[in-house]
Amino acid sequence: MSITGLFLINKPIGITSHDVVGYLRKITGEKTIGHAGTLDPMASGLMIIAIGREFTKQISKFSELEKEYLATLTLGKNSTTYDAEGELSPVSDREPDVEEAKKVLTNFIGWQEQMPPIFSAKKIKGKKAYELARAGKEVVMKSVKVQIKSIDLIKYHYPEIEFKVMVSAGTYIRSLAYDIGTNLKTGAYLSKLFRTQIGQYSFNQAIDLSSVKSSNDLLNVRIN
Repeated sequence: MSITGLFLINKPIGITSHDVVGYLRKITGEKTIGHAGTLDPMASGLMIIAIGREFTKQISKFSELEKEYLATLTLGKNSTTYDAEGELSPVSDREPDVEEAKKVLTNFIGWQEQMPPIFSAKKIKGKKAYELARAGKEVVMKSVKVQIKSIDLIKYHYPEIEFKVMVSAGTYIRSLAYDIGTNLKTGAYLSKLFRTQIGQYSFNQAIDLSSVKSSNDLLNVRIN
């Protein structure tokens, strides 16, 4: 008997969100599987997975929930993808002090217009932006309105800044990292990302994908 519902999964680094779906299709035998928010291959942490047609129809309401992340950005360079997977280019070797770093982070709290990365899954005339970018075509992105609900400095040891951030749906932490680097006049790219929370659901409630060997392993992390 196949298992259906909504489940909490911790994605490891190094695979796509689509890979997570593909793995769970093999485990459960269910073809209709979706998720509430993409994590890039370099990112890890909480995903809400919908298994079965009845539950994939509900996934949009979970996609709109606020999300919390632990993020690390590296100062001094920019990246074509805004993260460690892109082509890096030096910007500045200036070293902001911790008070300047805190001030810049705090200034991002609130509603703002954010420019998504061109290497993203945003659709432009029906095609994903990253597909156009990789094909060498011009990509013109439109800004989106997002909210940084809270942002707290966890650790700063140049060139790395680690912070915790709570954001509205649709916020790109990669873009936030780039914008922080711009405001610090150092350049910056996202070097680590871990999603800790989606709405009221925490990674502590989830199962590591590597621990899912059968459908029965999902029973304890079902939320609906």
